[in-house]
Amino acid sequence: MKAIRRFTVRPVLPDPLRPIGDLARNLRWSWHAETRDLFRSIDPERWAASGGDPVRLLGSVPPARLAELAGDGPFLSRLAAVAGDLHDYTTGDRWYQTQPEELPAAIAYFSPEFGITAALPQYSGGLGILAGDHLKAASDLGVPLIGVGLLYRHGYFRQTLSRDGWQQEHYPVLDPNELPVVQLEEADGTPAQVSLALPGGKQLHARIWLAQVGRVPLLMLDSDVEENDLGERGVTDRLYGGGSEHRLLQEMLLGIGGVRAVRTYCRLTGHPAPEVFHTNEGHAGFLGLERIAELCAQGLDFDSALESVRAGTVFTTHTPVPAGIDRFDRELVARHFGPDAELPRIDVDRVLRLGMESYPGGEPNLFNMAVMGLRLAQRANGVSLLHGNVSREMFAGLWPGFDADEVPITSVTNGVHAPTWVAPEVFRLGARQIGDRRAEDALTVGGSDRWDAVADIPDQDIFDLRRVLREQLVTEVRERLRASWRQRGAHTAELGWIDGVLDPDVLTIGFARRVPSYKRLTLMLRDRDRLMDLLLHPERPVQIVVAGKAHPADDGGKRLVQELVRFADDPRVRHRIVFLPDYGMAMAQKLYPGCDIWLNNPLRPLEACGTSGMKAALNGCLNLSVLDGWWDEWFQPDFGWAIPTADGAGTDPDHRDDIEAAALYDLLEQRVTPRFYERGRSGLPDRWIEMVRHTLSLLGPKVLAGRMVREYVERLYAPAALSHRSMGPDAARDLAEWKERVRAAWPGVTVDHVETSASDALAELGTTLGLRVRVALGDLGPDDVDVQVVSGRVDEEDRIGDATVVPLKPVGSADQEGCWVYEGPLSLDRTGPFGYTVRILPAHRLMASSAELGLVAGPSEELVAAAGLLMR
Repeated sequence: MKAIRRFTVRPVLPDPLRPIGDLARNLRWSWHAETRDLFRSIDPERWAASGGDPVRLLGSVPPARLAELAGDGPFLSRLAAVAGDLHDYTTGDRWYQTQPEELPAAIAYFSPEFGITAALPQYSGGLGILAGDHLKAASDLGVPLIGVGLLYRHGYFRQTLSRDGWQQEHYPVLDPNELPVVQLEEADGTPAQVSLALPGGKQLHARIWLAQVGRVPLLMLDSDVEENDLGERGVTDRLYGGGSEHRLLQEMLLGIGGVRAVRTYCRLTGHPAPEVFHTNEGHAGFLGLERIAELCAQGLDFDSALESVRAGTVFTTHTPVPAGIDRFDRELVARHFGPDAELPRIDVDRVLRLGMESYPGGEPNLFNMAVMGLRLAQRANGVSLLHGNVSREMFAGLWPGFDADEVPITSVTNGVHAPTWVAPEVFRLGARQIGDRRAEDALTVGGSDRWDAVADIPDQDIFDLRRVLREQLVTEVRERLRASWRQRGAHTAELGWIDGVLDPDVLTIGFARRVPSYKRLTLMLRDRDRLMDLLLHPERPVQIVVAGKAHPADDGGKRLVQELVRFADDPRVRHRIVFLPDYGMAMAQKLYPGCDIWLNNPLRPLEACGTSGMKAALNGCLNLSVLDGWWDEWFQPDFGWAIPTADGAGTDPDHRDDIEAAALYDLLEQRVTPRFYERGRSGLPDRWIEMVRHTLSLLGPKVLAGRMVREYVERLYAPAALSHRSMGPDAARDLAEWKERVRAAWPGVTVDHVETSASDALAELGTTLGLRVRVALGDLGPDDVDVQVVSGRVDEEDRIGDATVVPLKPVGSADQEGCWVYEGPLSLDRTGPFGYTVRILPAHRLMASSAELGLVAGPSEELVAAAGLLMR
């Protein structure tokens, strides 16, 4: 019989066990081994059955067992120690509190998804896992972050396979009362809520749930409340589900509702108000509009409020492809703003102007969330050096007249939260060398360039560790594969072959990620005969574990999954290659440590960062990857192998896949497998173990989320907080008025004349020439501009590369025609073809970049033609 109503019945903990409730509700347990060990000791079988979720565990433990534990002295001593450790962790000074400069009092971090733990399934892939790792690392470092997201009642989706290998999606309902979250309440005990105005006089209400991630509160908005109509209740139903209007409402609730939730949380708890707002991808971009509306309500005009908001906003872009950005029809956005909807006091045209693709090559009728994010943030970044370059190219249209390398988008390379992803066996091996506390600090705070203690670990210990981890993976794979085949309709009697799947002594390759086409799940199948030869090689076999989800609406991705599954179902190779459905955090934490090689073969440069290889590397797994994302930045032959790419503009996509697949097979046959299987004098694979050692000691410190968050603090959060403090109402008005004046006057700004002390087009290296430039500034003065000489080596079309920029200084006052003369040196510091140009840029002390306005004036074409190529 089916229940007509459902309750969540919480256990009543005896007084001595009360601290257990606090431990269960703080998600630090998800990365703190001692806390997990404590919960496991309550009831090992129920702990396993709960999936390692303390809230579910406590809901299933019989009262008699709780009473027994309440009188168990050794258990209570352990409980007191773990609870005391959590108290010290959440209240004591950490890295952030010891920094000398005045850092932000608080930072609000907005993301559409957060991957904290499998017990809180609010993530789909890399963006959410990165956001979760960002929160955990911020907690470890003591950074006063407030996370802001949505609580999806169905999460992303659970994946199973049909008998013929087709992906099937399932959306189990998540009851917040059964999750490690608590409802934020007003002082009178009523649920705290935020609401948004919808067209037609309707309202969208949302409750605020709080997940405590160590020291960091994560606020999650949930629209499934009784006050909403059925349609509005479904706004937070699924992550990345629904059509355009559904997604727009999700992003309005995340951005606008999220700011209101932060204000509510700070009011109720006394938490400092954020000085910096960090938008993790464009989905949360509407947060800037809400903050503008707040300032307008306090008396600022729109332009001044915009400057104030921009000063304290950081925007991170995660996608290197336009198709990965949410774009909405102009009319749809217009309908949801203005007098009859949300933010009624802000002119709808001003809202639209922030997101419209009003630049060459843009779609003039589309509202682009990333474009709005960039226009609302004074600081922006990509997530690897290569991705920063790609992003500057991709968004260059927003800064016309500037070379792509001057577009004001920097990069902070992603990192991963080591305590979450490092296997306990790996941690124990390191702790044996340097002690638990130093090992924990090395994984969380970081700061060193190398982990030298790894050099002292004996080869035999590393070899034994890798085999133990591989053996654990084999056990995990067989359990998951058996469960998958049962879901596909197989009977137990058909599945005896699974006991022989994988071998703990065979080179193991892992490939696990989302399945968009550019990640090329099936590149390994390009030449099936060669792959079969690799899998079945008599002396040097390989085995492959594959996992990944295709988006529910992506039939192309589902066909790729099916193609891989059908190959893996072949009785000839099914003991050597497996596909595991329902890839998620719980599976990943077993998969990364157990693999010897982590394979990554995207179409370069479409992988923004690719953090799965970082998690593998922290466990001594070697990377075999295309030079994309982070691997392009940090690859060395000591760490793994680079798959050659054929990414020329004219390469046919099929031919490119053939070339790169052949390169992959060659590497595996000729370099990877011989290195793994060859034995030195000690009987161990000495050269392989040395690569593992280098991966741990040299790559380990680089890939940490602690390193990443420290970079955000030092390079983005601290400068943004200073800008925010400098941008009071008067300063914001002054800057807005100055920008308006500069834009109006800019057509009158020109470079009139350029002369140099060079007598001909030949000069010796090291020569310094005098440069004299006459410029017209129209209604502006020297205080409003920078005049610069830009010089460097030139190509055959006289384009300057690797440029050096030197400011010129005004000499005297304006002449009778209102022009100014600037002078300065021109150093000929490179041999070969050399050239220079002169340009004028707006300059203001409150701008973070001279490119901020997108305005630049240079010599006229006539002046350039008259000058010719100056130096060769």
